[in-house]
Amino acid sequence: MEIVICRLSAVITALSLSIIFLISPASILAQPDKYEVLAQATRLVNSGDLEGALVLYRQIPAPQENEEGGVFVRSRMEAAKIYFSMKRYDDSEQMCMEILRIYPDNLEAKNLIKQVATAQTPKWLGFLKDMQTYLPTLLRATVMTLILVIITMIVSPIAGLFIALGRISRVRFVSSIFWCYIWVFRGTPLLLQLFFIYYGLPPLGITLDPFTAAVLGLGLNYSAYLAEIIRGAIESIDPGQMEAAKSIGMTYWQAMRRIIVPQTYKRLMPPVGNEFIALIKDTALVSTIAMVELMRAADQIFNATFNIFILIQAAIIYLILTSIFTVSFKKLEDRLGVYENR
Repeated sequence: MEIVICRLSAVITALSLSIIFLISPASILAQPDKYEVLAQATRLVNSGDLEGALVLYRQIPAPQENEEGGVFVRSRMEAAKIYFSMKRYDDSEQMCMEILRIYPDNLEAKNLIKQVATAQTPKWLGFLKDMQTYLPTLLRATVMTLILVIITMIVSPIAGLFIALGRISRVRFVSSIFWCYIWVFRGTPLLLQLFFIYYGLPPLGITLDPFTAAVLGLGLNYSAYLAEIIRGAIESIDPGQMEAAKSIGMTYWQAMRRIIVPQTYKRLMPPVGNEFIALIKDTALVSTIAMVELMRAADQIFNATFNIFILIQAAIIYLILTSIFTVSFKKLEDRLGVYENR
């Protein structure tokens, strides 16, 4: 009897051990290593199987109390990014919220939720929000652009008139000097001239701040162009008028000031207006010498945000400025030519 009982106990023990060995692999398979799952998901992403990777990422369970949760956060963030790239914004937000429920201060999840909200915002509404955020900065930079334009508009016509008069002088030495001036400044790029003034003069002992260098560069360049425009307008006046002025006792300079130059105003307006409209756009070049004007401000914001709407806003401001100057010069041209049009 005892032998039977011993044999029965041995059989029961053997069966128990067999059941344990059969159940143990199933338990191991049911709870795979989370690091291995993460690695498998990463391999699927690299191979292009995003759906398979998402299944594995979502299998990684949330950490238990006092358990390290780095793998869980990584898995949910990777899944959120994949959903975001697939434009499944609700699923992307859900992955981020699973992280924030356990780790409320996770900045990466918060930032991705903001990106999801931005991606779901209509383009026109995003453009208006960008205007509200960045337009004040662009407008402050626009003021500097206008200051450069206005100063150049005051300086270059006056300098251009004197250069034009020197260019048509009958004194060959004087005429040659002003011809060389025009030849140099019309024959070299404005950007090169700005670089030389701002970066090239300091080794020679002359250091200028960005604003002074910008005004000097723009003034010298546009004076040369306006000088040729003014010279052409003066020479288009009938020479007989100069002879008539001298016949009544006027000197050369009196005839120029009272008779010849006033008649050139109407003819000067279209080309001078074109030059000043080009000037508004050319002020963007001074951004290369650390001058903060409209283009540099827009470029700085764009480099920080990669938001193309910033450049669109800058373009709109430039269009508004050029439109205002175009209409103003057209009205001025009509006003100066009122007697010629009769």
